[in-house]
Amino acid sequence: MTLLSRPHPGWLAVLCLCLGATMSVARADAPVFRADHGKAVAGYDVVSYFTSEKPLPGDPTHAVLWKGVIWQFISRKNREKFEANPRAYAPQYGGYCAFGVSQGLVLKTDPMLYRIIDGKLYLLHDKAVWSRWVENVSEYIAEADTNWPAVLRDE
Repeated sequence: MTLLSRPHPGWLAVLCLCLGATMSVARADAPVFRADHGKAVAGYDVVSYFTSEKPLPGDPTHAVLWKGVIWQFISRKNREKFEANPRAYAPQYGGYCAFGVSQGLVLKTDPMLYRIIDGKLYLLHDKAVWSRWVENVSEYIAEADTNWPAVLRDE
């Protein structure tokens, strides 16, 4: 019998140890960015928030992995802009709802509900949250800044 058809029992132990170590590292270093099916901002091109009239869905052929999440772009040019300075384009609070973070909550976001303030992208959960958030944006941002990233521990 060859090694391929019947592996040595020691190989199984080594494989289990390696997988266990990888899994514990993954748990200890969970991604900070929210992802829908592994895609940041539901697959929308974060550069397009800054350069287009409205956010545009990204194309998987122009994607990059950053901070454990897939970021998709409408073009190679947008992908390269992001790669040159990802923090300039990535949404605040890991892409979680800015109002939610201000309240100590981790909420998913609607990629069409956003605002760019002082060159930073903020995403929001829904229209009801939007209505409340726009009443006092600066106060909510200050509260969210205080709460971030500690709110992830409570998730």
